Amino acid sequence: MHKYIKAIGFQDIDSEKEWNQILYQAEENFSGYERISLEENLDYCELKKEFGTGIGICSYGQIDENEIFDREYYLPYFEGTGITSYADIIVERRIDRESYVGICEDAKVGVSLIFHLQNGMDYIKEVQNGQIPKSSTSVTLAGLAVSGTVLFPVLKSKEQEQMRKEESRNRMMLLSAARQGDTEAIESLTLDDIDTYSQVSKRLADEDIFSIVDTYFMPYGVECDQYSVLGEILDMDTVENKLTKEEIYVLTLDVNELQFDICVPVKSVTGEPEIGRRFKANIWLQGYINF
Repeated sequence: MHKYIKAIGFQDIDSEKEWNQILYQAEENFSGYERISLEENLDYCELKKEFGTGIGICSYGQIDENEIFDREYYLPYFEGTGITSYADIIVERRIDRESYVGICEDAKVGVSLIFHLQNGMDYIKEVQNGQIPKSSTSVTLAGLAVSGTVLFPVLKSKEQEQMRKEESRNRMMLLSAARQGDTEAIESLTLDDIDTYSQVSKRLADEDIFSIVDTYFMPYGVECDQYSVLGEILDMDTVENKLTKEEIYVLTLDVNELQFDICVPVKSVTGEPEIGRRFKANIWLQGYINF
């Protein structure tokens, strides 16, 4: 069973037999269907079953000339809203299956964001039609979390907030210049990192780390598309899994000035989420490229 199935409201499904029945019914009564031809007499197919607003399961596999579907793998999905980034995006195929990951180079984060590509079938069609690459592309990111913790915000004055925004803007400009090979920008970033490390080390003697670090976006574990995030809650809503009746929080976060949605089961959240508070979780990052 996929680990992040629990993120969309299937926490109490423990037996493989029960889960296989759910998958079979989802593939028999799908709500979305995509099909492409990869070779003669054999098509590749995506069957999508929605279990609530923006959440569901995608099954992928081959379908023969007799319309018999042979599942290769399945994944939970969560559809985010809005535009997260307009940065350059590279798409790569996984070596073990017909699945794709996107790599987003956004200067706001400072690292390459790797995410599971939700509309891989659209990407294949774009490639087959010779429409890749495109100069203007945006991506909508979304995260699935099995659990999470709510934290109070860091108290800051208007002057401190303005200073933080200016420092962030200057850092983004330096990162962009450094990627172009600007040696002065690289040297300036190195000195800034040394100063930051020194300041944080001194403050840690008397303060908690989460009163120093406002937000973060860090790789988590050995999988390339999993991250540990801490961000400010900008908006929140709840959706219900129609099958299990479990409630799920949908939180819009601001993480290092990137805005995206995450979903997490209500009963797995420690604390009471509210707009303005912060949310910390380990997420599986997904993304939808707006071709």
